[in-house]
Amino acid sequence: MKSHHPFQRSLLALSIASLLCTPALANELHEHELDDVVIYGNTERNTATKTQLAPQETPQSISVIDQNTLSMRNADSVAAALRYTPGVNTELRGGAVTRLDLFNVRGFINYQNAYDGLQLLYNDWNLQPQIDLLAVEQVEVFKGPTSTLYGNMPPGGMVNLISKKPGKDPYNSVQLAIGSQDLRELSIESRGQLGDSNLSYSIVGLARSKDGQAQTSEEERIMLAPSLDWQVTDATLVNFNLYYQKDPDMGIYTTLPASGLFLRNSNGKLDPDTYSGDANWNTFDREVLMPGYKISHQFNDNWSFLHNTRFLDADVLQKNTYSTVLAADERTLSRRAYLTDERSKGVTMDNQLSGLVRTGVVEHNLLLGLDYLDLDSRIRYEDALAPDIDLFNPNHHLIDPGSLDFAASGYSSKFDLSKRQTGFYFQDQMRLGRLVVIAGVRRDHFKGSEKGVKYGFATNDSFKQNKTTYRAGMLYGFDNGLAPFVSYAESFEPMNGSDRNGRKFEPSNGQQWEAGIKYAAPDRRTSGSLAVYRITKDNVQTRDPNGGPYDLIQAGEVRSQGVELELASQVTDSLHLSGSWTVQDVEVTKDNSGLKGTTPVWIPEQQVALWANYELYNGPLAGTSLGLGWRYIGEAELNERNTGGKVPSARLVDLSVGYDLSELDTSLAGASIRLSVNNLLDERYYSCYDENNCWFGAERTIQASLKYEF
Repeated sequence: MKSHHPFQRSLLALSIASLLCTPALANELHEHELDDVVIYGNTERNTATKTQLAPQETPQSISVIDQNTLSMRNADSVAAALRYTPGVNTELRGGAVTRLDLFNVRGFINYQNAYDGLQLLYNDWNLQPQIDLLAVEQVEVFKGPTSTLYGNMPPGGMVNLISKKPGKDPYNSVQLAIGSQDLRELSIESRGQLGDSNLSYSIVGLARSKDGQAQTSEEERIMLAPSLDWQVTDATLVNFNLYYQKDPDMGIYTTLPASGLFLRNSNGKLDPDTYSGDANWNTFDREVLMPGYKISHQFNDNWSFLHNTRFLDADVLQKNTYSTVLAADERTLSRRAYLTDERSKGVTMDNQLSGLVRTGVVEHNLLLGLDYLDLDSRIRYEDALAPDIDLFNPNHHLIDPGSLDFAASGYSSKFDLSKRQTGFYFQDQMRLGRLVVIAGVRRDHFKGSEKGVKYGFATNDSFKQNKTTYRAGMLYGFDNGLAPFVSYAESFEPMNGSDRNGRKFEPSNGQQWEAGIKYAAPDRRTSGSLAVYRITKDNVQTRDPNGGPYDLIQAGEVRSQGVELELASQVTDSLHLSGSWTVQDVEVTKDNSGLKGTTPVWIPEQQVALWANYELYNGPLAGTSLGLGWRYIGEAELNERNTGGKVPSARLVDLSVGYDLSELDTSLAGASIRLSVNNLLDERYYSCYDENNCWFGAERTIQASLKYEF
């Protein structure tokens, strides 16, 4: 097969020019635990501002899940890390689907996750890099529109994963884990300084295998993430980093009908491990390689620059089935088999110039940036009729791969996709005493193309879209720890295609107004935030009432509004409590196909999450940590037309117990064990796109791990 190489001379020239001519900020990333600030290094920055401004002083909502919290909850995926975050719903594809981290933020689905501030390049099909949480130091959720800093993003917000970094202090760990579904896992971490040199390193590695939740499915992963810091001079730091991941098998992606899950079925209820696919036609083989580098330079006490670049070389082969019709007997499911063979190559980079300037009594932290992304993807798609399956007496070996007739379907596709985006942004972060004001503007130039054969028809489509977005916010911090704020932000998402008259679609735009109050107690033992918001997204594609069944126009609008509460408190030296509450109202406010007034799927009206952690320092159980969590996920609509009932709510309990083995014997210093149980009460719960496409939530899973740190 032909490979695509997007790294042409023009791109190399841009990269070199950016290094030579475009200084950027070398800011410090702040980790937030009860408002304690920990400096990681000067090749990172705060997600919400790309400056050193702490989340507590940022006039827009941001939630930070730090390493202590991730370890305390024994989170093993990005979705697990986000379960207790207000405004985020991670229950979109059920427990058996683990090949992607999919969630919505403030009612809008987000496929565009970021890793160390750069977008994880996604081809809008099935090839999406998925960062393993072992390589992540902390997770930051930036609420509301983020396009002024990050370009193409949905209006609900974004998730930025902060990688583990090199450090001069030596640290090593080895961890073994076993658990439900025949889990077997080995992970290692190491970091430190190389001798007396100006080099420090970090390396994270993982090997994991387990059975999937669905019958006959398996999951396997190998991950390696090394990173090297080179302190060239006192003012210049260069970082080289690599992320490699091989997923030979990643479970299933098929759906089940709601009948037999929570809707009545004359044959009874389906088991949570029910699988509608076929063992002979279930493949998801993904390989991702992402090398990158960062250059940080401090010109003087006021001006600094940061350049950040990451390349992508990835491929995935998928063989799967999808459901069509559930027969009148409510057990026989018609299916089709399909495959996708995808390959992506790309690059993304960000350059920042930052400086402190004073005008009278006002301090300005100026930020000028230029970022760029380039993605080329080759996609092959095939589709064929597959044998029916009896859901209540399944045979998972009905498909003969050699007999599938892809030519008869007329859906054969082989085409190339490309994306190019260049963004120029400016931000002024002003401080006058306790008053913080942020104002930003960005200009994006986006172009894309789609060429080849798609669903049996020739396609040769290209489009260009430009957009200017704005952001402004204000926060005032009082002596008692209260900090009220108000903000306005915009987003944009490029839209490919045109209407039946040949008019190219415009970008889909989002606007948010937000107001709230943040709190950090003077003793730093209690913190929290309360925010109310309203988001409007326009230019949503809807069906053309005067055209054919596949003709679209931009006549839709979606409005999301809600309240989010987040609290954390170190009640005593032993007891830490945290909680969140989300109430959201999402509605289609404009539409010409009967959806006006409806609520989109996957959006619960309410979510509540509570977590308690108790550390025992004295007595016979000294060295023990106990964690208990409770999550409530409210009802959601079963389909986009809001007919046929609701997806039931769920109440889930999670448990984590750890023990420091050095309390038994000092010779075991550095050794610890942990037992974690997700969905402790094994509750049946669900998520649905419509009546024919639903998923079971994750069953109860148990994991036991032994870790040795030295």
